Amino acid sequence: MEIVPVENETQVGQVRELFEEYWASFGFTPCFQNFGAEVAGLPGKYSPPGGRLALATIAGVPAGCAALRPIDGERCEAKRLYVRPTFRGSGVGRALIDWVISEARSAGYREMVGDTMPVMERALEMYARMGFERTGAYTGEPTPGAIYLRLKL
Repeated sequence: MEIVPVENETQVGQVRELFEEYWASFGFTPCFQNFGAEVAGLPGKYSPPGGRLALATIAGVPAGCAALRPIDGERCEAKRLYVRPTFRGSGVGRALIDWVISEARSAGYREMVGDTMPVMERALEMYARMGFERTGAYTGEPTPGAIYLRLKL
């Protein structure tokens, strides 16, 4: 497995495809939370210096992705963790979150927040093992049904 920062158009295209699979897995429309515009504008808010976008590959095949965006000078948000179903259970998700946490620390953030849906039971278990705690919504537009998490960095 290899995790790399997204740095070229080929990688952006691969992440676009993963983002679209991620979104479709929830049954949301591209209009929800302006997701269509987000995908079209990648890397957008996930660009350095405050943001990051990661691509995980196995034997050269895109397996998953994750992103990080700034909220303010001390807090960032982990976003769009997605692992293709055929690669789940192989450690890709954990490796992506470890990468995002490391990048957040390197960027000087002191806290990471994120959210996930209740149906993502394995992700919730992983986040709990990594020290994430449940918290309240941290945005002005909370996602209906989402579980909000935070991690002190």
